[in-house]
Amino acid sequence: MTTESNSDVKRAHPSKSRPIPQLFTETEVEITAQGHMEKTQGPSYDDKSASLSLFLFIIPLSPHLSLPRSLPTLLSEFLDIWNVNMLRNPDEVNKRQHTTHLYANNHLIVRRGQEFQLKVTFDRPYKPSDDQFAVEFVIGCSPQFSKGTYIPVSVASDRQSPWAGRVVDSTGDVVTVGITPAPDCIVGKWRTYVAVVTPYGIRRTRQDESRDVYILFNPWVAADSVFLDDGNEREECVLNEVGVIYHGAYDDVSERPWNFGQFDYGVLDACLFIMDKAAMPITNRGDPIKVARIASAMLNSRDDDGVLVGNWSGDYTYGVAPTSWTGSTEILLNYSSSKMPVCYAQCWVYAAVFNTFLRCLGIPARVVTNFFSSHDNDGNLKTDIILDENGRIDKQRTKDSIWNYHCWNECYMSRPDLPQGFGGWQVVDATPQETSDGMYRCGPASVHAIKHGQICFPFDAPFVFAEVNSDVVFYSRNPRDGTLEPVKVNSSHVGRMVVTKAPGQDARRDITDQYKFPEGSPEERTVLEKAEEYGCQREKATPPEADVELDMPLIEVRVGDDFELKLEFNNKSDQARTGEMYVSGNVVYYTGVTSSEFLFKTPKVILDPMKGWQVGEEGWWVLVRSIFYLLVASQLLTHVSKARPNKIHENESKTQGDKAYPKKVMSVCPQLRRK
Repeated sequence: MTTESNSDVKRAHPSKSRPIPQLFTETEVEITAQGHMEKTQGPSYDDKSASLSLFLFIIPLSPHLSLPRSLPTLLSEFLDIWNVNMLRNPDEVNKRQHTTHLYANNHLIVRRGQEFQLKVTFDRPYKPSDDQFAVEFVIGCSPQFSKGTYIPVSVASDRQSPWAGRVVDSTGDVVTVGITPAPDCIVGKWRTYVAVVTPYGIRRTRQDESRDVYILFNPWVAADSVFLDDGNEREECVLNEVGVIYHGAYDDVSERPWNFGQFDYGVLDACLFIMDKAAMPITNRGDPIKVARIASAMLNSRDDDGVLVGNWSGDYTYGVAPTSWTGSTEILLNYSSSKMPVCYAQCWVYAAVFNTFLRCLGIPARVVTNFFSSHDNDGNLKTDIILDENGRIDKQRTKDSIWNYHCWNECYMSRPDLPQGFGGWQVVDATPQETSDGMYRCGPASVHAIKHGQICFPFDAPFVFAEVNSDVVFYSRNPRDGTLEPVKVNSSHVGRMVVTKAPGQDARRDITDQYKFPEGSPEERTVLEKAEEYGCQREKATPPEADVELDMPLIEVRVGDDFELKLEFNNKSDQARTGEMYVSGNVVYYTGVTSSEFLFKTPKVILDPMKGWQVGEEGWWVLVRSIFYLLVASQLLTHVSKARPNKIHENESKTQGDKAYPKKVMSVCPQLRRK
């Protein structure tokens, strides 16, 4: 250790140094190299020049007391600190044992609840019976022992500390110290000091950034709230740097590779910066529930200048198109360096960057895709589609929508704030859809609670329940009085399939059964009844089945090719039917939001009793251009005494490459009358 000159020692002054908790006393007198003294409230850890300060305890304290210039020589018989080795290299013991050797970071990175080691070199051999020293850890600008932001760790067995400390080895002048952070300690970047206790005061090392240590969540330790006992799942959801995000249609799933890059240079600091930017209290940063909820809001920029700007317009002139991103590293580094939101994102980009954030801090996380995901705009836990008198969707009055697919995250943690059994995987979603407690965020919501209809538990369980399990209800609006009459209820369309990447494999894993019971099962009915107790408004009406069936055969269409749309009718009644219908084509994005109408046809069919008929031979067709992919939806309304729908069919062609373009929607609404 280098010898300090007189200019390296600075007098602490009450008006210039922040009061912090004292290691052993409350009244200290700092002695400079010249022998002067001043009363002080303690050393300032923000003062980098305060090195190896000496403190003398004097009670009572006289303002005119002078000290002999030879006093520092009395300390020669006590320990002096020459060097502190944090054992921070990737090939040394700490990073290997803590599984942090993959981080491209020169500092020591460890996981809480697990012992790490450092080596302290003194000027002479350590004598346990005579010498006392402690390792101090500090985080934040105003550290306090009572708040867990100042942690003195003593190796002496007679001194209690929130973190365990012991002497692992003492050879010559070098002492190897083992330190075990508490399994619920604050996650972040801690500053490290070594202090030696003498009868005259405390000798403390100066602040050195090379001794800073990052402490992360630890899914390997059972005492940590993010503990995950499945080794394969833990390997995938914490250590895997690359993954696959699924999109497209439930019967034609496409894959989008993604580089999460949670170990890349600068990513860990960027993740900590996100919590700083949110002004998250230091004392809350050891709670994964609060960390995930804060990050859910900070990953979007809607109300807090967060990481990503959402854009579903198709115009990405002033940023990067969401389909062009292939990894999280560039996004996070751009945000941490510019302090400005990054343009642009859609749901899979939000989920991918959020996944990087969680894995980087040590919280097990995975990206989940829900096919036919409902967006419940009004909070009634069902998807309301309002039709006008002609059977067309009333865009002005229909506020709910169904996303072709939607991506969110699951993170693994215990939930001490909920009854036992509701820990494990929790839904968190950074895509800005609806506000929660005044901010655009969602979760964490217990997957187990969603499956069992316990939507009363925090956070945002009703919204997630509607995304995977809401009924789609079609209403016919009476133009005279504005009343709504249900004409079709589809209870199996939403949440058709929920998937994620399988651990250790380049394959998808269907986890639908973790969110809902099989359709029509007794368990599902019980869940829906339970959800009704907490505000779920189910549609109890059961419109009668129509006696005319409509079938739309699945067609494979390549982008840019023409195709013919054919509708097959089957009249199961013993009476003839005349069908008056319209075919409407609209540009619709994968979020379910419609744009302009590009096609309108009004063919008519006559159906003989107990016979079928096919529409399409007349040759009307639609050209699908290369910037779109197709979603075909059909709806049948029969007019006898009242309008009655028959079936809803949906099919979707393949996307072009890995790009998510707007969709073209065919809405076929025939009106059938008695002949």
